[in-house]
Amino acid sequence: YEFGLFTEEKLGQAEKTELDAHFENLMSRADCTKLWTEKIFRQTEVLLQPNPSARIEEFLYEKLDMKAPSRATNGELLGQYMQDAGKELGAGTPYGNTLMIVGECESRLGAAEREFLQTSAISFLAPLRNFLEGDWRTISAEHELRVAQTEFDRQAEVTRLLLEGISSTHVNHLRCLHEFVEAQAAFYKHCHHHMQELQKELSRFPNAFTLNAANAAVSTASASEGAGSPTEADTLKIEEVQAPATGTRKAKVLYDYDAADSSELSLLADELITVYTVPGMDSDWLIGERGNQKGKVPVTYLELLS
Repeated sequence: YEFGLFTEEKLGQAEKTELDAHFENLMSRADCTKLWTEKIFRQTEVLLQPNPSARIEEFLYEKLDMKAPSRATNGELLGQYMQDAGKELGAGTPYGNTLMIVGECESRLGAAEREFLQTSAISFLAPLRNFLEGDWRTISAEHELRVAQTEFDRQAEVTRLLLEGISSTHVNHLRCLHEFVEAQAAFYKHCHHHMQELQKELSRFPNAFTLNAANAAVSTASASEGAGSPTEADTLKIEEVQAPATGTRKAKVLYDYDAADSSELSLLADELITVYTVPGMDSDWLIGERGNQKGKVPVTYLELLS
């Protein structure tokens, strides 16, 4: 009995050992990790699902161990609406056809977003949730036992091992963070690719604003060179076409273009060529020259320079 009192007295008066200092340092790191993991986890949830009601619904399904119903992304819904509108307004009309093309692109963007959301939930959110609901609860329980000093030696050793595992948790979270960033980069890469494809697709359609501006600028300069000429586009012989004395302009090529026949000139994006019009030509085309090569080029593939 006296030995027990002496032991309790010494334990109560003893200063913290190196093990205690190390323990407190590990516990501090664990608290810090738990705090920031919660904040990152919650904000990532908001990023992936901005709708609070939808987040609550997914939480309830998860707690009930049930699979949440599949939900279309906003991009997929918008794409479907555009395609349906295009079909109803008439796929043969310029507006209806463009609606269907843009709708297909929006659907692809929505599908890419869905893949990004699924990848992020599995590779990033799930490990963070497992830490908060698993490892951290174990650490907290062991820490409470440590504070109470019940079975001190066993608890301290178990808690120390768990806390030292925080370093491996950081490594795991770092790997998950890399996967999250890669998924997000892939998502925006897909978006960029789809928008480039859409831009190229739309550039193939005549644009009234571009054509009016281009034709007004080129035709005004060359009108005095023979506006009354009876030459027709269908009978135009490229080898006989001569550049007018005035009215030629420089143009920058926006996209690659492969000539459909010998009367056309193939183009490479970003190159500079000389362009002009001749009486009787289709308003969608200009004559382009590059060195000793010349041929018809589409106006929509050019940016006319002053």
